[in-house]
Amino acid sequence: MDALILKKGMTLTGSIEDYPEGIIIPIDKPYRWTSADVIRKVKWAACRHFSKKNLKVGHAGTLDPLATGVLLVCIGKATKLAETLQKHDKEYVAGVTFGATTPSYDREKEIDQEYPCTQVTREAIEAVLPSFLGEQEQVAPLFSAKSVDGVRAYEMARKAYRAAQKGDSSFDHSAAELLSKQNITITRMEMLSWGEPIADARPAAADTVNRFNARINVIDISGKDLPHADILVGCTKGTYIRALARDLGEALGSGAFLHSLRRTGTGSFRIEESLSVDDAMDILLRPTSEGR
Repeated sequence: MDALILKKGMTLTGSIEDYPEGIIIPIDKPYRWTSADVIRKVKWAACRHFSKKNLKVGHAGTLDPLATGVLLVCIGKATKLAETLQKHDKEYVAGVTFGATTPSYDREKEIDQEYPCTQVTREAIEAVLPSFLGEQEQVAPLFSAKSVDGVRAYEMARKAYRAAQKGDSSFDHSAAELLSKQNITITRMEMLSWGEPIADARPAAADTVNRFNARINVIDISGKDLPHADILVGCTKGTYIRALARDLGEALGSGAFLHSLRRTGTGSFRIEESLSVDDAMDILLRPTSEGR
């Protein structure tokens, strides 16, 4: 890979032509930012830095708004590498809360059903984790970009969710079974911690809230005595960790949803080497090495 990997403290020249293979910025995506938010921010700064009206800027692997962690942002010719970079294996720290489900399988939608969870213990989780290792078929969340007969799954999900909110019916989780299954491989499942989560917990290094994303809902689960585990997951491209949380709850005879998610690695790119959005802006908006 000949693209420049941007690191904290670097200084760029004022010409994109000095980077014929493009630039890759491993960014620690902030909480409640969409991946598109990050791209817009970086593109604006990159166009300004290189005095271009337009530049190709994209990312290699979307992260949900409530997830944080490694997002590879590609500038210039590096955008041609995005498809290859997306194929790399991923590593996550998944916070899973048991005893309830939500239509989105995470904290963006309200809890729709609660389940007994006295059987969900640290020992029970550790016993079932090995059964998730290896190649398997996974059903994606209904709130996803998958298609059913040309219709985006999230469009079906939103319709069902609106109906449930009006009291016409309960949210139909089984509708997700209409989605085609995806072949994935889980390479690692390791319990990191066990206990009860802080209701509004978020990764310490990613607590920046984008004021333009107040629309991103985060449910309040304070007052609910729900068991919680942090699990290290290694997996292949296309794995939905929200769906993995759902399946883990079902395997334990309960319900579960994703409380938090942090992508700690994608291929050889690690969270420890990633730049914050502010770090990236500092490099792109400072004077160039040519003194421009």
